[in-house]
Amino acid sequence: MDKILSNLGLCARARGLVDGTDIVCSQMADHKIKLVFLAKDASENTKKKIRNKANYYNVEVQESYSSIELSSAIGKENRMVVGISNESFLKILKK
Repeated sequence: MDKILSNLGLCARARGLVDGTDIVCSQMADHKIKLVFLAKDASENTKKKIRNKANYYNVEVQESYSSIELSSAIGKENRMVVGISNESFLKILKK
């Protein structure tokens, strides 16, 4: 597992992220999400929804990982979208 995925796991345990399309979208609207990880194997509808919302609220989206990699990193099953809400972890993940 690479460093970003390991740090996502730490962030999940520290409750510094949210997962799920609807929750991430609502928290982007509240300006709580700073970075979004979108699974590269997510449906086109999910990708469009997240990209449009992120573009509107000026949130960076990374599509480097599959849903299996993201799910494994945060310890949950079948996750397509993960949003980082913790500023400290955002700095760590961007290094």
